[in-house]
Amino acid sequence: MRPSEVLFLFDYDRWATGQVLDASLDLGPDEWSADSVIGERGIGGILVHALGVHERWRTGFEGHRPSLAIRENEPLIGSDELREAWEAEWLLLRTFIAGLDEDRLDRAYAGAPLWQAMVQLINHGTQHRSEAAVILTAAGASPGDLDIVRFTFEQAHGVGD
Repeated sequence: MRPSEVLFLFDYDRWATGQVLDASLDLGPDEWSADSVIGERGIGGILVHALGVHERWRTGFEGHRPSLAIRENEPLIGSDELREAWEAEWLLLRTFIAGLDEDRLDRAYAGAPLWQAMVQLINHGTQHRSEAAVILTAAGASPGDLDIVRFTFEQAHGVGD
């Protein structure tokens, strides 16, 4: 896999997560902080968990030991603060990806090539975006179509710029 392909996938991941975050902005505090909606989490918990996992995997990809502090175990942050935290994470991830080459992507990480671990992280995000989209849609705030085809169409036509 080429670095440009990894970047494309993470750009999609950012776009799709952004769609979900945008749709969640109008939720009331009770809807945001509800738990046990899907499994043990509600919308806020799902999105914070997705960020926490993203941060831990990226830190590992960089060759650092992830922090022992687990974001999901902290008090639930609001949607605006979560958006800011995601923006910071995406910047760090983009910086990491900019330093990759094909040799590094093929190097082993956690028993598989790094690029496969990175694709797993995107796939994990898809799972949690799907859970969040179900909750948002039930609350009348659907994030809309999250397909990669929609992302590529919007990129090609300058939609959302």
